Amino acid sequence: MREGFFSDPPTVPPRWFYDEKGSLLFDRITRLAEYYPTRAEAEILRSRAVDIVGDATTMVELGAGTCEKTRVLLDVFSRRTTAPPAGAAAPAGAVAPAGAAPPAGAAAEASPLFVPVDISTEMLFDSARALAAEYPGLRVEPVVADLTALDGPLPGEPGGRLVLFLGGTVGNFSEAQRADFLDMLRGVMDPGDRLGLGFDLVKDPARLVAAYNDADGVTAEFNLNMLDVISRTVEARGLDRRDFRHEAVWNAEESRIEMWLRAIRDVRIDFPTLGRSRTLDVGAGIRTEIARKFEPYALMDELAGHGFLRGPVWTDDAGDFGLALVVVD
Repeated sequence: MREGFFSDPPTVPPRWFYDEKGSLLFDRITRLAEYYPTRAEAEILRSRAVDIVGDATTMVELGAGTCEKTRVLLDVFSRRTTAPPAGAAAPAGAVAPAGAAPPAGAAAEASPLFVPVDISTEMLFDSARALAAEYPGLRVEPVVADLTALDGPLPGEPGGRLVLFLGGTVGNFSEAQRADFLDMLRGVMDPGDRLGLGFDLVKDPARLVAAYNDADGVTAEFNLNMLDVISRTVEARGLDRRDFRHEAVWNAEESRIEMWLRAIRDVRIDFPTLGRSRTLDVGAGIRTEIARKFEPYALMDELAGHGFLRGPVWTDDAGDFGLALVVVD
Protein backbone atom coordinates (compact mmCIF):
# COMPACT_ATOMS: atom_id res chain seq x y z
CA MET A 1 0.00 0.00 0.00
CA ARG A 2 2.82 2.42 0.81
CA GLU A 3 4.47 1.72 -2.52
CA GLY A 4 1.44 1.74 -4.79
CA PHE A 5 -1.45 3.71 -3.35
CA PHE A 6 0.58 6.90 -3.10
CA SER A 7 2.04 6.64 -6.59
CA ASP A 8 0.72 8.58 -9.57
CA PRO A 9 -1.63 7.04 -10.55
CA PRO A 10 -2.37 5.10 -7.39
CA THR A 11 -2.20 1.33 -7.88
CA VAL A 12 -3.03 -1.70 -5.76
CA PRO A 13 -1.63 -5.20 -6.47
CA PRO A 14 -4.26 -7.70 -7.68
CA ARG A 15 -3.64 -9.94 -4.64
CA TRP A 16 -5.90 -7.51 -2.74
CA PHE A 17 -8.87 -8.84 -4.73
CA TYR A 18 -8.71 -12.23 -3.06
CA ASP A 19 -10.45 -12.54 0.23
CA GLU A 20 -13.02 -15.35 0.30
CA LYS A 21 -15.70 -13.18 -1.32
CA GLY A 22 -13.29 -12.02 -4.01
CA SER A 23 -12.26 -15.58 -4.81
CA LEU A 24 -15.90 -16.63 -5.16
CA LEU A 25 -16.66 -13.62 -7.34
CA PHE A 26 -13.76 -14.46 -9.63
CA ASP A 27 -15.06 -18.00 -9.91
CA ARG A 28 -18.38 -16.48 -11.10
CA ILE A 29 -16.52 -14.30 -13.59
CA THR A 30 -14.96 -17.36 -15.21
CA ARG A 31 -18.48 -18.63 -16.02
CA LEU A 32 -19.76 -15.41 -17.62
CA ALA A 33 -20.67 -15.39 -21.30
CA GLU A 34 -18.30 -12.46 -21.94
CA TYR A 35 -15.32 -14.03 -20.19
CA TYR A 36 -13.87 -16.34 -22.85
CA PRO A 37 -10.36 -17.08 -21.35
CA THR A 38 -11.49 -19.85 -18.99
CA ARG A 39 -13.44 -21.72 -21.67
CA ALA A 40 -10.65 -21.33 -24.23
CA GLU A 41 -7.99 -22.51 -21.79
CA ALA A 42 -10.19 -25.44 -20.71
CA GLU A 43 -10.40 -26.50 -24.36
CA ILE A 44 -6.61 -26.61 -24.56
CA LEU A 45 -6.33 -28.51 -21.28
CA ARG A 46 -8.86 -31.12 -22.40
CA SER A 47 -7.19 -31.71 -25.75
CA ARG A 48 -3.61 -31.72 -24.42
CA ALA A 49 -3.98 -33.17 -20.91
CA VAL A 50 -1.75 -36.21 -21.50
CA ASP A 51 0.96 -34.08 -23.15
CA ILE A 52 0.84 -31.48 -20.37
CA VAL A 53 0.97 -33.97 -17.48
CA GLY A 54 3.71 -36.03 -19.14
CA ASP A 55 5.72 -37.98 -16.59
CA ALA A 56 5.30 -35.50 -13.72
CA THR A 57 5.44 -36.88 -10.20
CA THR A 58 4.27 -33.62 -8.60
CA MET A 59 1.86 -30.96 -9.85
CA VAL A 60 2.10 -27.49 -8.33
CA GLU A 61 -0.62 -24.99 -9.27
CA LEU A 62 0.07 -21.33 -8.54
CA GLY A 63 -3.06 -19.29 -7.84
CA ALA A 64 -5.11 -22.45 -7.68
CA GLY A 65 -8.43 -20.94 -6.53
CA THR A 66 -11.17 -23.56 -6.85
CA CYS A 67 -8.87 -25.87 -8.89
CA GLU A 68 -11.79 -26.48 -11.23
CA LYS A 69 -9.86 -26.06 -14.48
CA THR A 70 -7.12 -28.35 -13.19
CA ARG A 71 -9.40 -31.35 -12.74
CA VAL A 72 -8.99 -32.43 -16.36
CA LEU A 73 -5.25 -32.73 -15.67
CA LEU A 74 -5.81 -34.37 -12.29
CA ASP A 75 -7.95 -37.02 -14.01
CA VAL A 76 -4.78 -38.07 -15.86
CA PHE A 77 -2.30 -37.34 -13.10
CA SER A 78 -4.11 -39.11 -10.25
CA ARG A 79 -4.14 -42.47 -12.04
CA ARG A 80 -0.40 -42.97 -11.72
CA THR A 81 1.80 -44.24 -8.90
CA THR A 82 5.22 -42.72 -8.50
CA ALA A 83 8.35 -42.92 -6.45
CA PRO A 84 7.96 -40.82 -3.29
CA PRO A 85 9.02 -37.18 -3.69
CA ALA A 86 12.20 -36.14 -1.97
CA GLY A 87 11.36 -34.13 1.14
CA ALA A 88 11.50 -30.51 0.10
CA ALA A 89 10.70 -27.37 2.01
CA ALA A 90 7.42 -25.57 1.35
CA PRO A 91 7.57 -21.94 0.22
CA ALA A 92 7.99 -19.25 2.84
CA GLY A 93 4.72 -18.28 4.47
CA ALA A 94 3.24 -21.74 3.99
CA VAL A 95 0.92 -23.32 6.51
CA ALA A 96 0.98 -26.98 7.47
CA PRO A 97 -0.25 -29.15 4.58
CA ALA A 98 -3.69 -30.69 4.73
CA GLY A 99 -2.51 -34.05 3.36
CA ALA A 100 -0.67 -36.54 5.53
CA ALA A 101 2.89 -37.61 4.82
CA PRO A 102 3.41 -41.13 3.41
CA PRO A 103 3.36 -43.73 6.18
CA ALA A 104 6.49 -45.52 7.30
CA GLY A 105 7.42 -48.29 4.91
CA ALA A 106 5.84 -46.55 1.92
CA ALA A 107 9.22 -45.91 0.29
CA ALA A 108 8.56 -48.23 -2.63
CA GLU A 109 5.59 -46.36 -4.01
CA ALA A 110 3.71 -43.17 -3.23
CA SER A 111 0.61 -41.48 -4.53
CA PRO A 112 1.05 -38.55 -6.90
CA LEU A 113 1.33 -35.20 -5.13
CA PHE A 114 -0.76 -32.13 -5.96
CA VAL A 115 0.23 -28.82 -4.35
CA PRO A 116 -2.30 -26.00 -4.82
CA VAL A 117 -0.84 -22.60 -3.87
CA ASP A 118 -3.03 -19.58 -3.17
CA ILE A 119 -3.24 -16.52 -0.94
CA SER A 120 -6.95 -17.04 -0.15
CA THR A 121 -6.88 -19.42 2.82
CA GLU A 122 -10.59 -20.31 2.97
CA MET A 123 -10.92 -21.03 -0.74
CA LEU A 124 -7.65 -22.99 -0.81
CA PHE A 125 -8.50 -25.38 2.02
CA ASP A 126 -12.09 -25.86 0.83
CA SER A 127 -10.72 -26.81 -2.59
CA ALA A 128 -8.08 -29.12 -1.09
CA ARG A 129 -10.66 -31.00 0.97
CA ALA A 130 -12.90 -31.41 -2.08
CA LEU A 131 -10.04 -32.75 -4.19
CA ALA A 132 -8.90 -35.18 -1.50
CA ALA A 133 -12.41 -36.64 -1.45
CA GLU A 134 -12.76 -36.63 -5.23
CA TYR A 135 -9.36 -38.26 -5.91
CA PRO A 136 -8.69 -40.86 -3.17
CA GLY A 137 -5.34 -41.87 -4.67
CA LEU A 138 -4.04 -38.29 -4.74
CA ARG A 139 -2.06 -36.58 -2.00
CA VAL A 140 -3.18 -32.95 -1.75
CA GLU A 141 -0.93 -30.57 0.20
CA PRO A 142 -2.20 -26.98 0.02
CA VAL A 143 0.20 -24.10 0.60
CA VAL A 144 -0.90 -20.59 1.59
CA ALA A 145 1.59 -18.20 0.02
CA ASP A 146 2.01 -15.13 -2.13
CA LEU A 147 2.83 -16.69 -5.49
CA THR A 148 5.06 -13.73 -6.38
CA ALA A 149 7.32 -14.30 -3.36
CA LEU A 150 8.01 -18.03 -3.13
CA ASP A 151 11.22 -18.85 -1.30
CA GLY A 152 13.08 -22.14 -1.29
CA PRO A 153 12.52 -25.28 -3.34
CA LEU A 154 8.99 -26.29 -4.25
CA PRO A 155 7.53 -29.47 -2.75
CA GLY A 156 8.13 -32.62 -4.73
CA GLU A 157 10.93 -34.44 -6.48
CA PRO A 158 13.41 -32.18 -8.31
CA GLY A 159 13.07 -32.65 -12.05
CA GLY A 160 9.67 -34.31 -11.68
CA ARG A 161 7.55 -31.23 -11.05
CA LEU A 162 4.96 -29.71 -13.33
CA VAL A 163 4.29 -26.12 -12.24
CA LEU A 164 1.05 -24.63 -13.58
CA PHE A 165 0.38 -20.92 -13.86
CA LEU A 166 -2.92 -20.77 -15.69
CA GLY A 167 -5.69 -18.30 -16.47
CA GLY A 168 -3.54 -15.67 -18.16
CA THR A 169 -2.43 -14.32 -14.77
CA VAL A 170 1.07 -13.75 -16.17
CA GLY A 171 -0.49 -10.79 -17.99
CA ASN A 172 -1.22 -9.09 -14.66
CA PHE A 173 2.45 -8.20 -14.27
CA SER A 174 4.23 -5.18 -15.70
CA GLU A 175 7.26 -5.93 -17.87
CA ALA A 176 9.62 -5.54 -14.89
CA GLN A 177 7.36 -7.54 -12.57
CA ARG A 178 7.08 -10.34 -15.12
CA ALA A 179 10.87 -10.53 -15.40
CA ASP A 180 11.18 -10.70 -11.60
CA PHE A 181 8.47 -13.36 -11.41
CA LEU A 182 10.15 -15.58 -14.01
CA ASP A 183 13.50 -15.19 -12.24
CA MET A 184 11.84 -16.18 -8.96
CA LEU A 185 10.21 -19.23 -10.56
CA ARG A 186 13.50 -20.35 -12.06
CA GLY A 187 15.06 -20.00 -8.60
CA VAL A 188 12.58 -22.35 -6.89
CA MET A 189 12.47 -24.93 -9.71
CA ASP A 190 15.09 -27.50 -10.72
CA PRO A 191 16.47 -28.66 -14.09
CA GLY A 192 13.93 -30.93 -15.75
CA ASP A 193 10.95 -29.34 -13.99
CA ARG A 194 8.32 -28.08 -16.44
CA LEU A 195 6.21 -24.93 -16.47
CA GLY A 196 2.75 -24.75 -18.04
CA LEU A 197 1.92 -21.09 -18.64
CA GLY A 198 -1.48 -19.85 -19.83
CA PHE A 199 -1.66 -16.49 -21.61
CA ASP A 200 -4.33 -14.45 -23.36
CA LEU A 201 -3.90 -13.42 -27.00
CA VAL A 202 -4.42 -10.06 -28.67
CA LYS A 203 -7.86 -9.72 -30.28
CA ASP A 204 -10.68 -7.25 -30.98
CA PRO A 205 -10.55 -4.60 -28.21
CA ALA A 206 -14.35 -4.62 -27.92
CA ARG A 207 -14.28 -8.29 -26.93
CA LEU A 208 -11.49 -7.63 -24.48
CA VAL A 209 -13.30 -4.75 -22.77
CA ALA A 210 -16.54 -6.76 -22.56
CA ALA A 211 -14.67 -9.60 -20.83
CA TYR A 212 -13.69 -7.19 -18.03
CA ASN A 213 -16.96 -5.24 -17.88
CA ASP A 214 -19.76 -7.81 -18.05
CA ALA A 215 -23.40 -6.86 -18.40
CA ASP A 216 -24.33 -8.46 -15.05
CA GLY A 217 -21.85 -6.32 -13.10
CA VAL A 218 -20.00 -9.26 -11.53
CA THR A 219 -16.59 -7.86 -12.51
CA ALA A 220 -17.59 -4.45 -11.16
CA GLU A 221 -18.46 -6.03 -7.80
CA PHE A 222 -15.18 -7.97 -7.87
CA ASN A 223 -13.28 -4.72 -8.42
CA LEU A 224 -15.17 -2.74 -5.76
CA ASN A 225 -14.73 -5.56 -3.25
CA MET A 226 -11.02 -4.71 -3.23
CA LEU A 227 -11.87 -1.53 -1.29
CA ASP A 228 -13.62 -3.64 1.36
CA VAL A 229 -10.55 -5.90 1.61
CA ILE A 230 -8.30 -2.86 2.07
CA SER A 231 -10.60 -1.39 4.74
CA ARG A 232 -10.55 -4.64 6.73
CA THR A 233 -6.79 -5.06 6.42
CA VAL A 234 -5.42 -1.53 6.85
CA GLU A 235 -6.99 1.06 9.13
CA ALA A 236 -8.59 3.58 6.79
CA ARG A 237 -10.95 6.54 7.10
CA GLY A 238 -12.87 7.89 4.11
CA LEU A 239 -12.43 4.77 1.93
CA ASP A 240 -15.99 4.00 0.82
CA ARG A 241 -16.93 1.86 -2.21
CA ARG A 242 -19.95 4.14 -2.81
CA ASP A 243 -17.51 6.86 -3.86
CA PHE A 244 -16.16 4.81 -6.79
CA ARG A 245 -17.28 3.13 -10.01
CA HIS A 246 -15.70 0.30 -11.98
CA GLU A 247 -14.04 0.96 -15.34
CA ALA A 248 -12.26 -1.29 -17.86
CA VAL A 249 -10.30 0.25 -20.76
CA TRP A 250 -8.03 -1.02 -23.55
CA ASN A 251 -4.53 0.49 -23.57
CA ALA A 252 -3.40 -0.18 -27.15
CA GLU A 253 0.11 1.21 -26.61
CA GLU A 254 0.81 -1.28 -23.80
CA SER A 255 -1.33 -4.07 -25.34
CA ARG A 256 -3.29 -4.51 -22.14
CA ILE A 257 -6.67 -4.13 -20.47
CA GLU A 258 -6.63 -1.88 -17.41
CA MET A 259 -9.18 -2.00 -14.60
CA TRP A 260 -9.77 1.17 -12.60
CA LEU A 261 -11.87 2.40 -9.74
CA ARG A 262 -12.90 5.97 -10.66
CA ALA A 263 -13.89 8.49 -7.99
CA ILE A 264 -17.39 9.82 -8.59
CA ARG A 265 -16.80 12.70 -6.15
CA ASP A 266 -13.81 14.30 -4.43
CA VAL A 267 -12.42 11.84 -1.86
CA ARG A 268 -9.93 12.12 1.02
CA ILE A 269 -8.64 8.85 2.44
CA ASP A 270 -6.59 8.68 5.66
CA PHE A 271 -4.43 5.70 6.63
CA PRO A 272 -3.45 6.33 10.29
CA THR A 273 -1.22 3.25 10.63
CA LEU A 274 0.66 4.20 7.45
CA GLY A 275 0.87 7.83 8.47
CA ARG A 276 -0.36 8.84 5.02
CA SER A 277 -3.36 10.46 3.37
CA ARG A 278 -4.50 10.54 -0.24
CA THR A 279 -6.88 12.94 -1.97
CA LEU A 280 -8.57 11.92 -5.21
CA ASP A 281 -10.46 14.48 -7.27
CA VAL A 282 -13.66 13.47 -9.03
CA GLY A 283 -12.71 11.39 -12.11
CA ALA A 284 -9.33 10.35 -10.70
CA GLY A 285 -8.69 6.62 -10.65
CA ILE A 286 -7.03 3.80 -8.73
CA ARG A 287 -5.58 1.23 -11.13
CA THR A 288 -6.39 -2.19 -9.72
CA GLU A 289 -5.33 -4.55 -12.50
CA ILE A 290 -3.51 -4.76 -15.80
CA ALA A 291 -4.09 -7.70 -18.15
CA ARG A 292 -1.47 -7.88 -20.89
CA LYS A 293 -2.43 -9.64 -24.12
CA PHE A 294 0.32 -11.38 -26.11
CA GLU A 295 1.10 -12.39 -29.66
CA PRO A 296 1.31 -16.23 -29.92
CA TYR A 297 5.10 -16.63 -29.49
CA ALA A 298 5.95 -13.37 -27.75
CA LEU A 299 6.51 -15.05 -24.39
CA MET A 300 8.91 -17.69 -25.68
CA ASP A 301 11.85 -15.32 -26.07
CA GLU A 302 11.22 -13.98 -22.57
CA LEU A 303 11.08 -17.47 -21.10
CA ALA A 304 14.27 -18.48 -22.88
CA GLY A 305 15.98 -15.47 -21.34
CA HIS A 306 15.10 -16.69 -17.85
CA GLY A 307 16.44 -20.24 -18.11
CA PHE A 308 13.50 -22.08 -19.71
CA LEU A 309 13.94 -24.20 -22.82
CA ARG A 310 11.49 -23.56 -25.66
CA GLY A 311 8.61 -26.01 -25.94
CA PRO A 312 5.22 -26.34 -27.60
CA VAL A 313 2.67 -23.52 -27.67
CA TRP A 314 -0.96 -24.58 -28.10
CA THR A 315 -4.04 -22.45 -28.76
CA ASP A 316 -7.76 -23.18 -28.70
CA ASP A 317 -9.49 -23.64 -32.06
CA ALA A 318 -10.63 -19.99 -32.16
CA GLY A 319 -7.11 -18.71 -31.44
CA ASP A 320 -8.27 -16.77 -28.38
CA PHE A 321 -5.88 -18.16 -25.77
CA GLY A 322 -2.48 -19.85 -25.58
CA LEU A 323 -0.64 -22.32 -23.36
CA ALA A 324 3.13 -22.72 -23.42
CA LEU A 325 4.93 -25.73 -21.95
CA VAL A 326 8.61 -25.13 -21.21
CA VAL A 327 11.35 -26.97 -19.31
CA VAL A 328 13.90 -25.64 -16.83
CA ASP A 329 17.33 -25.75 -18.47
